[in-house]
Amino acid sequence: MTRKGFLIAVLGLLLMTAATAGFAAQSKDPFQNDNLDFLEEEEKAPPAPSIADPLEPWNRAMFQFNDKLYFWVLKPVAQGYKAVTPDPVREGIRNFFHNLAGPLRIVNCFLQGKMADSADEMARFVYNSTFGIAGFLDLAKENPKLNPPEEDFGQTLGVMGLGHGFFITWPVLGPSSLRDTFGKGGDWFLTPMTYVDDTWTQIGVDALDTINQTSFRLGDYEALKSAAIDPYVSFRNAYIQYREKQLNDSGRR
Repeated sequence: MTRKGFLIAVLGLLLMTAATAGFAAQSKDPFQNDNLDFLEEEEKAPPAPSIADPLEPWNRAMFQFNDKLYFWVLKPVAQGYKAVTPDPVREGIRNFFHNLAGPLRIVNCFLQGKMADSADEMARFVYNSTFGIAGFLDLAKENPKLNPPEEDFGQTLGVMGLGHGFFITWPVLGPSSLRDTFGKGGDWFLTPMTYVDDTWTQIGVDALDTINQTSFRLGDYEALKSAAIDPYVSFRNAYIQYREKQLNDSGRR
């Protein structure tokens, strides 16, 4: 396979599975990482606040589409990746991408008026970027002061008083709301990889992030789905609970 053919294949994989650079960082959809964290909320949180779902037929169709992509593409790739990649390497890559999203968290803390948290995020970013070898070592994680609640632009809009609007499931990107969809756009502008001129580099980096993050959460999606009477409703509720919990943790609801 030529280099161009390989890169096109990577692009196809990314478009089918990938993770939004923004639940990037933050991105938080059912097939990605940082954020598969919301999958845990169904079991331990109170009932989710209601949210309008006028697009339910579309959302259910996209849920099924994403479900197939997970089982047919992303899960097998992530399993193979996990089998051949040592745990310390995967952990280092995860630390690197978390550190790379530092500017996103710094700016959103600032926009929310959380100046102390913004300064702590800045200190963490500088500390891990230097002594942590570009963030591959998360040396700051043991210091509670350097681990403030993580913020994104969707949360910033919530702090400003915007509600979720309505629920929407995007193909590939997964569950969201009208507010969080706009929030992901804001996060995109705050993500350093956005400003890399080489499109193929962006594609390769995003694909690696998606696969690496998924390798840590294999089984989480399946567990919630198998326990749910209606998986679509369970995922919708879990997503909204997770986002509400993030706002509550910020103390800014």
